[in-house]
Amino acid sequence: MKGVILAGGLGTRLFPLTKITNKHLLPVYDRPMIYYPIQTLVKAGIDDIMIVTGGRKSGDFLSLLGNGKDFGLKHLNYTYQEGEGGIAEALGLAEHWAKGDSVCVILGDNIIEKNIKKAADDFKAQKKGAKIMLKEVPDPERFGVATVAGGKVTRIVEKPQNPQSNFAVIGIYMYDGRVWDIIKTLKPSDRGELEITDVNNWYLADGSMTYEILDGWWTDAGTFKSLHHSATLVAQGGANN
Repeated sequence: MKGVILAGGLGTRLFPLTKITNKHLLPVYDRPMIYYPIQTLVKAGIDDIMIVTGGRKSGDFLSLLGNGKDFGLKHLNYTYQEGEGGIAEALGLAEHWAKGDSVCVILGDNIIEKNIKKAADDFKAQKKGAKIMLKEVPDPERFGVATVAGGKVTRIVEKPQNPQSNFAVIGIYMYDGRVWDIIKTLKPSDRGELEITDVNNWYLADGSMTYEILDGWWTDAGTFKSLHHSATLVAQGGANN
C-alpha cells in the first residue's frame, strides 16, 4: 500500500500567515505541520509516499523534506495541484504514480495522538474496498458524519445541520485500486470541487466500506483555533505514539 499526503490549497482561513507560506509548513509546537502525517504513514509501515502540494511556496517542501531521510525514507515523491479542486481531485493527481495500487490517504493538517498501524494492516487483509477512520466529536456538523449500525457504516453526510451521530469521518482514508476510476466519474459539487465524500459513498453503495474508531485524540490544524489546540495537545503528550 502506498501513502498519499494532501498538502495543497491556499489555506485562506490562516491568512495572513499563509500569504507567505503553505499552511502545511507552519509550525505545530516543535515541528512543521507536514511532519505529522509523514510520521503517521511511516509508523503504519507505509514508506512509499507522495505529497500533493500546491499554492504558495510549494517548492519549500523539497527544501524542507528532501528525499525524506529524516523519516528513514529512501525517497519522497511530489506532485502539484493547481488551484483548489477538492480532495478527490488532489488524490487523482497521484494516479500515474500509484499505478493501480491501493493507497492510504491523509490530509496534511490532520494530527493524531496514537497510530493507525492496526487499521492499515486490517485494510491490507481486507484486500478489497475502502476503510475510513471515525472519531466521536462534540461538533460533528463541522465534518462528514457517519451513521453506524450493525457494525457497518450505513450513511455518510457532509457537514449536516442535524447530525445523525457524533462520528466524524476524519481525514484518513484507505482505498483499493478502483479509486482512480471512481474519481474520474465524479461531478463537481456546489462548491466546484470533487468531494471525497462522494468517493466514500461509492464504496458504501458497493458494500465494501469498513471503518475503525481512532484511538487517542485527533485534531486538524486548519484554523487559528485548531492550530493552537493541536500545538497544545502535542506539547502535553506528543503525537504518533
